[in-house]
Amino acid sequence: MSKWYAAARTHPSGVLLAVQILGIVLYPFMEQSGPGLALFSIFGLLVLVLALLAVRRTPALTWVAILLGVPVVVLTILETVHSDNITISLWSNVLHALFYFYTAYGLIAYMFADNWVTRDELFAVGAAFTVVAWGFAYAFTATQIIWPHSFIAALDPDSPRTWMELLFLSVTTLTSTGLSDVVPVRPNARSFVMIEQIAGMLYLALVVARLVGLTIARLRR
Repeated sequence: MSKWYAAARTHPSGVLLAVQILGIVLYPFMEQSGPGLALFSIFGLLVLVLALLAVRRTPALTWVAILLGVPVVVLTILETVHSDNITISLWSNVLHALFYFYTAYGLIAYMFADNWVTRDELFAVGAAFTVVAWGFAYAFTATQIIWPHSFIAALDPDSPRTWMELLFLSVTTLTSTGLSDVVPVRPNARSFVMIEQIAGMLYLALVVARLVGLTIARLRR
C-alpha cells in the first residue's frame, strides 16, 4: 500500500492513467450485476481521489477541484443508494463532467508550465486524454437524461445507452476512429459529439507541437 501511495505522490498522472485504463477492462463486469454497481461507484471515487492528487501537481487551483469533487462524492453515494432517482443521477453526471474537464485543464496547463518534459508530464499527456474522454462520457449520460433517446445503437436502439456504451462513443469520437455503433440522433447530442471531435483534434495538435518544439529547443541548446 505504501508503494502505491509513494507512486501516487511521485507520478500521480501515471497512476491516474493506469487506473483509468484498468477501468476500461473492469467496467463491463461491473455493469452486469447488482454488487457491480456498488463497485462501480467505489472505483469512480478512487479515480476521483487520484485525479485530485494529479491536480495538486498542476497550476490549476486545488480548491476548485475540491469544490467540485466533494459534491461528486456525495452524489455518487446517493446515486448508489437511490439508483432510480433521475435528479440525483443528472446532477451527479453534470458535476462529474465538470470535475473531469477541470482536471484535464490542470493537466494540460501542467504540460505547458515550463520548458522541460518530466516523466510525470509525459504520463499527463495520456492522463489528460483519458480524463477528457471520461468527461464527455458523463456529459453524454447527462444529455440522454435531459433529452431521452439522444443516442441509438445497433442493439436495443430504444433503450438508454449504458455507461460503457457512452464511454466507447466518447473514446472513438475523441480519437477520430469512428468505430462506434452508438450514434447521436438528437441535435443536442450531436453538438456535444462535434465539440469532442474538435477537442480531440486540437489536443493532438497542441501536444505534438509542444513536444516537437521542446525537442528542437533541446537540440539547439
